[in-house]
Amino acid sequence: MTVGLLKEPAYETRVSLLAESVASLTKKGIRVLVEAGAGDKAFCSDADYITAGAGIADRNEVIRSADIILTIHLPLQEEINQLNQKIIIGVYQPLYHAETMKQWASSHITSFSLDMLPRTTRAQAMDVLSSQANIAGYKAVLTAAALYPRYFPMFMTAAGSIKPAKVLILGAGVAGLQAIATAKRLGAVVEVFDTRPAVKEEVMSLGAKFIEVDGAADASKAGGYAVEQTEEYKQKQQQKIADSIAKADIVITTAQIPGKKAPILITEEMIKAMRSGSVIVDIAAATGGNTPFTKNNETVVFNGVSIIGNSLLQSTAPSDASKVYGKNLLNFMQLITSKEAALNLNWEDDLVKGSCITHNGEVVHERLK
Repeated sequence: MTVGLLKEPAYETRVSLLAESVASLTKKGIRVLVEAGAGDKAFCSDADYITAGAGIADRNEVIRSADIILTIHLPLQEEINQLNQKIIIGVYQPLYHAETMKQWASSHITSFSLDMLPRTTRAQAMDVLSSQANIAGYKAVLTAAALYPRYFPMFMTAAGSIKPAKVLILGAGVAGLQAIATAKRLGAVVEVFDTRPAVKEEVMSLGAKFIEVDGAADASKAGGYAVEQTEEYKQKQQQKIADSIAKADIVITTAQIPGKKAPILITEEMIKAMRSGSVIVDIAAATGGNTPFTKNNETVVFNGVSIIGNSLLQSTAPSDASKVYGKNLLNFMQLITSKEAALNLNWEDDLVKGSCITHNGEVVHERLK
């Protein structure tokens, strides 16, 4: 069996596997072909891959020779026919790319999208959403601190006292929790809002204040994701957020709903209430953002407030982001390969079935059907 590792698009610095992860495959007798330069932006050279037992080839040769192809992002449109009868594994956001998934099915591509893994205890070791969100939450706070024109911590100096920055974090998932911890380490005062009352204890254990809104829809069966809320709840939520935003210097927003546009949590009026020089970092930018002015991969200044739209913050730490992504991926690949290093697609396994999007000429994932 041959595994092919492709170079990501120019905007992406990560790679599916670093050399240390490739070595885990080659030791099992799996042949690995790496596209030349695939790991350069993650500081993993072609020489490192060769030392790990991989071969280096051009993109066409990797695609032609591999049985399993690893690429974090969607392959190029013109490569779809070349991928006929191949297996591809990555993070493809299929709920947002339904037409592309149909094309893959008609080309008899078997695709696994790791962002669709059932969020069960067993799946934690291969949960790429969590491993990457952890980095994004950390980097969101550092990005805000770099742009914010004032200090984060409180300072007592001979020239007077500096008040600590007030940080508001919307969403206490993996990214939000890491953002809380990072902001607290930098000395900020942190408030947190989340629709799930169950996260209150975690938020408070990190030293932040939890903002409560009564009447949230039950999210206990949503696999850790946010769910749609009632209009009455949204109105209460907006008032609570508005009160906190008016006092905040930094806002980190992380709220996304799978398969839907990100909810607008910060309105134009709220931004106008913030003082000049404040910063919003919108991690939900790829799905529309949590403000009406968010633009993905851009910084927009509105009324003196900088709104940073960035859905690839994890790519600003490419070495560690690639390392943890690669470990997630290796754990998943154990489910679809045998001890004899042969392909073994076990459709009785809920994780294999739950992450498979297209197979045997069809879109097979229940949510896309």
